[in-house]
Amino acid sequence: MTLPDTHQQIKDLAERVDRLIEVSRRLQDENRSLRQSQEQLTNERSQLMSKNELARSRVEAMINRLKSLEQNA
Repeated sequence: MTLPDTHQQIKDLAERVDRLIEVSRRLQDENRSLRQSQEQLTNERSQLMSKNELARSRVEAMINRLKSLEQNA
């Protein structure tokens, strides 16, 4: 192997390493973004579940009041 070939191989390897570093950075950014989205969605889901439970409780209370009124009539 000649010296110019070795230099070219080193240059090619350096370019591949640079591309891998860039891909790694992009994946880290994407991963960070996805984790933030997941956290936001988890929080939103929790809030919706709480609201759903509150609505269910209110509906149950209304049904019980209606049953009570029906029995007293």
